[in-house]
Amino acid sequence: MKITILGSGLMGAALGRSWAAAGHHVTFCYSRSKAKLDRLARETGGSLAGDRHALRAAVAGADAILLAVHWSNVDDVLEQAGDVSGKIILDCCVPLDDANEHLVFGPATCGAEELEKIVPKARWVHCLNTVPSEAFGPVRQARPTPAPQVVMYGRDVDAKAAATQLIIDAGFAPLDAGGPTTGRYVEPFAMLTAVLAYEQPGGAALTYRFERL
Repeated sequence: MKITILGSGLMGAALGRSWAAAGHHVTFCYSRSKAKLDRLARETGGSLAGDRHALRAAVAGADAILLAVHWSNVDDVLEQAGDVSGKIILDCCVPLDDANEHLVFGPATCGAEELEKIVPKARWVHCLNTVPSEAFGPVRQARPTPAPQVVMYGRDVDAKAAATQLIIDAGFAPLDAGGPTTGRYVEPFAMLTAVLAYEQPGGAALTYRFERL
């Protein structure tokens, strides 16, 4: 699968490495540092899109897109991406304020719902936003059994099927949690996983798994 990653920070880089290791072709885009894009492309055997024209071409040619930017950059990167109608977009963003301290939406809406208002014709799947970036490398290497879970939500069944495979390829098990309004509860849960990962002892490579008894 051809995957274009919009955002080459910790999450974009971690997921790009995992998907490249699973045999996908990854194109890294949208970074202040072209050298960083070049390094990630060389590490993964993928490609880079170092300017607006190349970014738009990478989006147009992608089988799936990962949106992995800070919330403050969402409008800009989507404008650069151009027409994404009909495109499968995996959204791993948590809508945080500039200080990365508070969610900017809730409780009557969420980032997932707002993204679907901004680009209603994209095929959104919201996922991978409840696991710290530090967990993807260890999961990729160890492949624990049973696999840790990732909450996934969206309204497009076929897009969810594609996201399911990509989540599995990253070493996780998708947990379908319904439509985009579920983000009203998932985004605060992502804040909890961040607190557990970064403010409690044990290290940031935190995963989770729900079990029915």
